[in-house]
Amino acid sequence: MNNVRKVRKSIAKRNKIRSLSTRGYTSKKIMQPFPQEEEKHGFYPVFQANSSEDKQKSVLMGHFLLKGILSIILFFVVAIVLQSNIELLEKPKKWTSHVMSEEFPFARAHQWYQETFGTPLAFSPQNIQTTGETEEDALPVMGNVTQSFQTNGTGIMITPTSPSPVTAWRDGIIIFAGSDKEMKKTVIIQHADRSKTTYGLLSSLDVHLYQYVSKNQRIGTFNPTEDNESVFFSIEKNDEFIDPIQVIKVDDLP
Repeated sequence: MNNVRKVRKSIAKRNKIRSLSTRGYTSKKIMQPFPQEEEKHGFYPVFQANSSEDKQKSVLMGHFLLKGILSIILFFVVAIVLQSNIELLEKPKKWTSHVMSEEFPFARAHQWYQETFGTPLAFSPQNIQTTGETEEDALPVMGNVTQSFQTNGTGIMITPTSPSPVTAWRDGIIIFAGSDKEMKKTVIIQHADRSKTTYGLLSSLDVHLYQYVSKNQRIGTFNPTEDNESVFFSIEKNDEFIDPIQVIKVDDLP
C-alpha cells in the first residue's frame, strides 16, 4: 500500500514539474500564434524587428527633410527680397540687408582672430596698397571741406582739386561696396569698435564685399566732374553720426 502511495506521489510530482516547464515554454512561444513558413520547413522562426525604432528613424528623417526644405525656401525668399525693386518690399529689404551685413561684428571677429592666431583670415588681401600717409587719422581724400557736419547733418563733403585716391580711415571689413541711390558708388567699412565709415560719390571702387582693408589702404578713386565735385565722408557709432572734424585734425574748413 505504501508503495502505491509513493508511486502516485512520484507521478503527481513529475506531472507538476512537466506542467510548469510546458507553461514557461508556451509563454515564450506565444509571440507567434501560427507557425511561420520557415518553421514548417525546419528553420528557426524569423522575428520582426522593433517597429518603434523604425518609427523614430522615420520621424527624425521627416524633421530633417522639413528643415532642409524650409531653409531652401527661406534662402530664395531672402534672395528675392534683396533683388526686388518693389516699393512694398523696400522695408524688408533694408532690414534683411542690415541683419546680414551690419549686425554681425566682422571687424571685431577679424581683430580677435589676428590677436589669437597671429595671421589674417582668408578674406584678407595679400597685396595691400597704401598711400604712405602717417599713422595719424586723416581725411580719406586730399581736399577742402566744403560742407560741414552741421550743414550736412550726417557727414562732410570733401572737394579735391584733382583726381585722387580714396583711402580707408582705419582698419576694418567692407560691409558694402556698390551703388547707392543717393551716394552712387559707395563703400562702407565696419571697424573693430563697431563704428562704421561711409565713403560716397566715388568715381571707381577698388574693393569688394567682406574684404579686409588696413588703415590708409586705397579703396577707390575720385575724379572731379561738373556734376560731382565732392566726396562724402561720415563716421557713425552706436547708431549716431559723429562730426569727422571733431575726430580728425583738419585745417581747411569752409
